[in-house]
Formats: sequence, structure tokens, C-alpha cells
Amino acid sequence: DYQKHPAGGYKKIFETCEELSEPLPTTVTGRIPSFLKGSLLRLGPGLFEIGDEPFYHLFDGQALMHKFDFKNGQVTYFRKFIRTDAYVRAITEKRVVITEFGTFAYPDPCKNIFSRFFSYFKGVEVTDNCLVNVYPVGEDFYAVTETNYITKVNTDTLETLKKVDMCNYVNINGVTAHPHIERDGTVYNIGNCMGKGATLAYNIVRIPPTQKDKSDPIEKSKVVVQFPSAERFKPSYVHSFGMSDNYFVFVETPVKINLLKFLSAWSIRGSNYMDCFESNENQGTLFHIARKNPGEYIDHKFKGAGIGMFHHINTYEDQGFIVVDLCAWKGFEFVYNYLWLANLRANWEEVKKAAMMAPQPEVRRYVIPTDVHKEEQGKNLISLPYTTATAVMHADGTIWLEPEVLFSGPRQAFEFPQINYRKYGGKNYSYTYGLGLNHFIPDRICKLNVKTKETWVWQEPESYPSEPLFVQTPDGVDEDDGVLLTIVAAPGSQRPAYLLILNAKDLSEIARAEVECSIPVTFHGMYKP
Repeated sequence: DYQKHPAGGYKKIFETCEELSEPLPTTVTGRIPSFLKGSLLRLGPGLFEIGDEPFYHLFDGQALMHKFDFKNGQVTYFRKFIRTDAYVRAITEKRVVITEFGTFAYPDPCKNIFSRFFSYFKGVEVTDNCLVNVYPVGEDFYAVTETNYITKVNTDTLETLKKVDMCNYVNINGVTAHPHIERDGTVYNIGNCMGKGATLAYNIVRIPPTQKDKSDPIEKSKVVVQFPSAERFKPSYVHSFGMSDNYFVFVETPVKINLLKFLSAWSIRGSNYMDCFESNENQGTLFHIARKNPGEYIDHKFKGAGIGMFHHINTYEDQGFIVVDLCAWKGFEFVYNYLWLANLRANWEEVKKAAMMAPQPEVRRYVIPTDVHKEEQGKNLISLPYTTATAVMHADGTIWLEPEVLFSGPRQAFEFPQINYRKYGGKNYSYTYGLGLNHFIPDRICKLNVKTKETWVWQEPESYPSEPLFVQTPDGVDEDDGVLLTIVAAPGSQRPAYLLILNAKDLSEIARAEVECSIPVTFHGMYKP
């Protein structure tokens, strides 16, 4: 039973807010579990215009870091803008200075034609607006987006420490905001790069854990394996990747970055990152696998129908098969085309109309056989008893993958998926938790049993939650012994936002901590014990 939002309260989560000079107290109802002793850290946009110059896309607003601190059953809330170059220069010059994902920065009106002409040759300044996620590297924490720049932050004071250019350490054009982190602190990430012979490729980078000599682990980053690109000058957009105990899984979707357009268009006319995406309607989706230790690409051609894909849920091995669970969007159209702020701030009927045209969301399970023989043409290679996913070898040697659907609802996405990552990341698991998008508007928290397809939902009228993060009960036995943490915007209420704590077993409410100020949309984050 899906909610309607005729009052349009969701528009509030795309509004500029101010940072805080000190943490605010919250009003707690229910009881904060005693094992919550750390901080919930979240990132998202917080400044949606500069003077009279608007940002146009969901991924353009300037990075705001949020923190809820848990102490003795009390909760405080704090937030600060990250002092990126993009932010500092915009505030200083009172205009958009660095081009963002969907907003072009016009040349400095104060410069004459000559200095403008010469600045074209310096090339494009890539944004460091780290509004997507935050994660640990060794003892440090970095706020990130998807470019080559990551920003070191102090997670206690929310101070900005330094801008780091990953290009100085590894051959990479950018890295995703979705690394995999092993129990010892090793970080793996993926990004596109220049491969051999001026072709594009994708590199998996490994950053080691905390160093004995206290040196920066980032300086010891290494490329461990390279995936080829289907098109020479057009890498696919990559947002996340899968990792099991022994394999990496990279899903190459039909959404491409046209690098030639990217390089030429910028200097010539006002264009942004969004202008450089295109869809290859004939490619379908390619699934690549590589061994992890030592890194080695396995050259099988696994292929499926075209999907858009941002978030892997989990990846694990079972009886010689790799099970790949992910949030898919059917077809080859780029979903980000539907995330312009003008669309998201529209009235409910308009929002619904736009979503009718968009790709349809679906939670899918693909199963990839690791042991493939040419002679098994035409028959299903998947013999796992519990899945209907198939893999069939064609005459040309490609192996066609058909998924099992784990969840599907018309224009109801199960997105921003989370699991009990510490214990079950890369392992056979049962539960995933997600943010329910209703025609792209986040209005519920969901839980999905991937084995039985059973679902649970938390929702309240005029309430707009964010990605739920799972925190395990210290002495927990079951996979879902723990709580979910989510920030809920409730624009109509006396207190316009709150941190919500749900029981991960059944999504029943355990507690909430309400704040006196509104909180805009956040994308990803982490619980820091």
C-alpha cells in the first residue's frame, strides 16, 4: 500500500540549510540502546544555490557532513559544510566557480578574453565536492564523491583536514564512493583508467590497513587487477562493485561516459558532467569477474539484458557459483536523468508523471558460474537448488545470464541497500535493508529476506527517511540482531527532523531523537563505534 504525497513535504529535503556552531541537544522518545556509544556520520548536499545562481542536479549541492553522537542514552546533532575548494571558492566569489555534476560554472566575468582563453588550456578543474559518502582508511576518515579527489575530515569536530588527489598514487581517473572494506581495514575500490594502447579500462585499487610505522596507507595504494572496457573511448559509468571472499565482480552497464565529448565540450560551451553520458542501446550488460588474490582477470563473456545499476547489495560464493545481488533499473536509460532538482521539487502529480517514463527498479540476483566449459552449450549451467537465475552458453561463447527477481514493485524502488556487512559482507546471507523510493521520493524503510522474499516496511505519513545503516547488537547471534539508524525529515512536524532507531528484526521503533532544525537529503554514511 503506497503513500501519496499531495502536500509536497518532500520538497523540503532539497532546501539549503545552515551549518551549526555547536552540537544541538535532541528530544528523545523511547530508549536509546546502551550499546550505541559512537557517532552516526552522514553526507549529502546542504547548499543548493550560491547567491542567485542555482545548482541544478541532486548531486550538485555543496557537501554537508552530519553527525549524531550517542552518549549515556542521550543524543546530540551537529553539522558542518566541508571546506572543499568548490565550497570555499564559491563562498568567496559568491558564484558557482567549479562545474558540478549538472551545473556548469561560467568563466570568471572579471577576467578579460585573453586570460579566459588561456585558462581553457589549463584544462578543466574537476570538482572535489565530496557529498556522497564517508569511509575509514587506516586511522583516517575521508569524505568522498566519484572524482579523483577525496577529502580527509576530522570526524569529531567535522573540520576539513586536506584534499587528496588519488591520481598522485594510482592510475585512476576517479574512484567510486562505494569501497569494500575488509575486517583488517584493507580498502578496495574501482575506477576507470587509461589501459594499454590508449584504451580505457577499469582498475581495482587496494589500500592497505593502518601501517606499523604510522605512514599514510594511501601512499601504498596499488592496482591489483584491471578489467577491460567494452568500448575503447567510452567507459561505462561505475558506481559500485561486488566482492566475495575470492572474487571481484564488475558489472559493465550500457550507460557510457563519452570521453571525447567530455574533453571537447567543456572548454567550448557551457557543459557539465551530465552532458557527457550516453547509452549504448545495443550493448546489453556485461558481467566481469576476477580472482582477488593474486588479482587475475578471468576472460569469460557473461552477458545480460541492459540494466542501469548503482548499488550492489552483496556478493558471495556457493558451490562454484558467484551469487550477485544488486539493485537494478531496467533498460539502458540513465536514471540520473530523473534526478534534476526541478523534477524532485515538482508537485506530486508531476513527480508521478515523470517517474512513469523512467526505468523500472528491481532487486535482482544474478548467478555466475566460475567453472565454464565450451561443450555445455544451450543448457543452464546453474545448479544451485535455491535460485531460478540461469546462465546459458551461446554458440559464440557468450554466457547469457537471466536473473531471479527478489523484489519488484511498480515505481517502488528498494534502493540504498545495506546489510550486516561486518559479519556477512561477501558471505551467504539472508537480509538486506533499504530505502524505499516511491516515484524517486524516499518515503519508507524496507527489509527484504533474499531467501524467502518476505518484506517488512516502516513508514509514516509526510516522513522522508534516508539510507538505513545496520548496527549489530554486541552479543547478537542472528544475522538481524541489531538496529537500523536512519535520519527522517518530517517537515510538517513541530520538530522537522529526527534520528530514528528501528529494531532490525521487524522494523519496530525503538527510539527517536528529534531536532529543532530541518535536515536535507543525505546519501550515504557510516556508524563509527
